[in-house]
Amino acid sequence: MGLFNRRESFLRRFAGDTVYWHVAIGVTVIAVGAALFGDAGRELLKYDRLAIADGEYWRLVTGHFAHLGNTHLALNLAGLVLVWLLVGRYFRTAQWLIVLALTLAVTSAGFWFVDQYLLWYVGLSGVLHGLLVAGAIQGFRTLPSESAILCAIVAGKLAWEQLAGPVPGSESVSGGAVVVNAHLFGAIGGIVAGGLLWRSAGDKRSI
Repeated sequence: MGLFNRRESFLRRFAGDTVYWHVAIGVTVIAVGAALFGDAGRELLKYDRLAIADGEYWRLVTGHFAHLGNTHLALNLAGLVLVWLLVGRYFRTAQWLIVLALTLAVTSAGFWFVDQYLLWYVGLSGVLHGLLVAGAIQGFRTLPSESAILCAIVAGKLAWEQLAGPVPGSESVSGGAVVVNAHLFGAIGGIVAGGLLWRSAGDKRSI
């Protein structure tokens, strides 16, 4: 295959793959938009248990898109890109929306019903764990070895966090306390979503 043909093939494949970035791009736009409102936006959007009890139910969703600051936002968006590079091809856009919704719902439910001492929370990290786990589960169809490695890494990280606390350095980098239960609840949401969508095959192409 000549250089021109290889370049054309790459561009054609890239153009086809961009459809799987729709949800990631949407999440990025929402998170960046929330950040533009600064501290006032974070106070209005964050998961706040007392405010939710008073009827501000939108915080169950918006808290996952608000961040402590620009560094925290950049880290989470970098994580989002990494997740999509690893597993983004395994679901179609509509399926990723289902995964996102279920992960958000399970994570917020975990905060509300299980982690009742958590007064406030911001960040995408819980959702990212759910997206990665759901994608890895679907990945067992075509790349079982890679998916098993991803699941093992996530399981090991979650076990470490539950037994020993946040991964060393994560709090200093993000600029605040890491809510490790968010990662656990998010991963559970990913398992739920991955299980429900197991029979709904997306694009099975390898990397």
